[in-house]
Amino acid sequence: MGKRTVIPFGPQHPVLPEPVHLDLVMEDERVVEAIPRIGFIHRGLEKLVEKKDYMQFVYVTERICGICSFGHSLGYSQTIETLMGIEVPKRAEYLRVIWHELSRIHSHLLWLGLTADGFGYESLFMHCWRLRERVLDIFEQTTGGRVILSATNVGGVNRDIPDAELAGICTVLDGMETDYRQLSGAFLGDSSVNNRLRGVGVLTKEDALDLCIVGPFQRASGVSEDIRLLGLGAYGDLADFVPVIGDEGDCYARVKVRIEEVLQSIAIIKELASKIPDGPIMEQVKGNPEAGREATSRLEQPRGECFYFARGNGTKFLDRMRIRTPTSQNLAGMTKILQGIDLADVPMVILTIDPCISCTER
Repeated sequence: MGKRTVIPFGPQHPVLPEPVHLDLVMEDERVVEAIPRIGFIHRGLEKLVEKKDYMQFVYVTERICGICSFGHSLGYSQTIETLMGIEVPKRAEYLRVIWHELSRIHSHLLWLGLTADGFGYESLFMHCWRLRERVLDIFEQTTGGRVILSATNVGGVNRDIPDAELAGICTVLDGMETDYRQLSGAFLGDSSVNNRLRGVGVLTKEDALDLCIVGPFQRASGVSEDIRLLGLGAYGDLADFVPVIGDEGDCYARVKVRIEEVLQSIAIIKELASKIPDGPIMEQVKGNPEAGREATSRLEQPRGECFYFARGNGTKFLDRMRIRTPTSQNLAGMTKILQGIDLADVPMVILTIDPCISCTER
């Protein structure tokens, strides 16, 4: 065994979009062990349920993370609706899924751009973010916001999207799909990209199951798990939903899974836009959550399964609110696949996991 040294990696690093902090135990240029340090930006948002009532807290959950903002407000709203036995109008369920899949496209395009920037492909980074702007324009057109949308609330949604506007969104997505297929070819076919990604940071299917990995990180290792398969909300009305799966378990597979998920999300939005029923978008909410009653909700965020828990106490303030985010599950897998790789590959491996430290440190 050679001499070992410990190199601090992060929380600030030119390649990393998130403040990830790792202590890397090194033998020469090889990583022997990676020790994560979490809590660097802890904000204590879950404590706010004592000061913000259950309706106000929707807007707090949106601020857990900017990229995942809509998904957090949706997951929380679904939990409170279960807690209080509220039935959401069908049209609202469709609108929620449309916005959520747009958020997935937004998240994956942002991540693809950052990944391209990670291996020095600046023009590819710019093209990814150029396409992402079209999604942000749709958000602004339909909600008034570009990152924090405030579209979902307990009982339904705050805004409707007219059918003519939905048709226009589908036209925009058709144009995006054409450009995106050309862009994705650069990721999947470029020799320099392949050299940086193939065979690096491999997570086996067995390890993915043992470590309870979630999201594209898990599916890239051959595990067919996706909360959308449960058919919750409007997902149950999709004609045929099959998760995108990879087999290699390496950085390349994780990139490929996310690239194909963008195309899948476009198809989901267009299908639901063609099926969306007429009707109200909000159910009137009365009363307070029952004392001692508990409820949970699961949601497939862009980074993987998110789990929500709430407990009422008979007042307008919740007794407890807890969220288990995808990155908190995936950190164990990240430390696993960092073992045995070269120091130069560490940023790429972390980027392909797509960690969200804001989500993790609430």
